[in-house]
Amino acid sequence: MPNENYVGKPLQDIVSKLTDYAPLKLAETWDNVGLLVDPMSSVNVKNILLTNDATEDVVDEATNLNVGLIISYHPNIFQGLKSVSSRTWKERIVVKCLQNNIAVFSPHTSWDSVHGGVNDWLGDAFDFEVSVPIIPNTENPKYGSGRICTLKHPITLEDSIKRVKNHIGISHLRLAVAKGKDQSDAVSSVALCAGSGSSVLKGVKSNLYVTGEMLHHDILEATQNGIHVILCNHSDSERGFLKSFQSILTEMLNKEVGVFVSNVDCDPLITV
Repeated sequence: MPNENYVGKPLQDIVSKLTDYAPLKLAETWDNVGLLVDPMSSVNVKNILLTNDATEDVVDEATNLNVGLIISYHPNIFQGLKSVSSRTWKERIVVKCLQNNIAVFSPHTSWDSVHGGVNDWLGDAFDFEVSVPIIPNTENPKYGSGRICTLKHPITLEDSIKRVKNHIGISHLRLAVAKGKDQSDAVSSVALCAGSGSSVLKGVKSNLYVTGEMLHHDILEATQNGIHVILCNHSDSERGFLKSFQSILTEMLNKEVGVFVSNVDCDPLITV
């Protein structure tokens, strides 16, 4: 529960810490990142809520927790809004946040790119020797899109499935087995991309692709070329990073702000 004894920090100081951790210039050019909702309040932010998606339920949760800032991994405003009213759920989110003095910050692909971010967290499912970006950042090769991991020791595809399930915390995932192979096949390299991995993983040489979702034809192309594919739902492949970032952000803010992970945020898809 929120602790009203937190000293809190000005919103702009927190935003500065967030952009020091993952500079917004790391984000893809098509993305919409940064401070997306600013209530322009002079009151210190005492509580922060981390979520993968900003839904109306998440905003209600934030209000109940007396949150001054929602950090939503996915942007709550992606394409331009033509109005801010009660007409659509995305508009209502902005209205509710402004009414309750709640700011919204989205890091999205800047967190994917940064070293130690979402893609590196996803790669931690495996015991790897080396992990490097698939598409390195031009200024810093440690940053970039996706990751390709060379494992310390080969493991079976079956073991790879167990590792991904355990790391992400899901009981079911989708699997496409490579042509002519089975779950006993040895895996020594893994190419991964949190979220939607089709464009990043396409054509990458590896034994296994791990991502949230891929297009049918890209899955077919991979399996016909001897590459297994694990799909674990778009936001399920990202959400677990928030628990790791909770402690990182708490320390970044000198324990002066309460940091919470949403209990209501979840992937809209489940396997039944």
